[in-house]
Amino acid sequence: MRIYRCKMCDYVYDPDEGDMDSGVEPGILFDELPMGWVCPLCGADQDEFDRI
Repeated sequence: MRIYRCKMCDYVYDPDEGDMDSGVEPGILFDELPMGWVCPLCGADQDEFDRI
């Protein structure tokens, strides 16, 4: 599984859940997120996430 955690606020992006508030459907892998997608909790860029 490819789950990523934000280093700034500990938000977890799970592709099984997506990020519906940001228009990201379930099934979208972290590497497939659109350019400009940021952490929905703190606004951190994608490079602030670590794979867990």
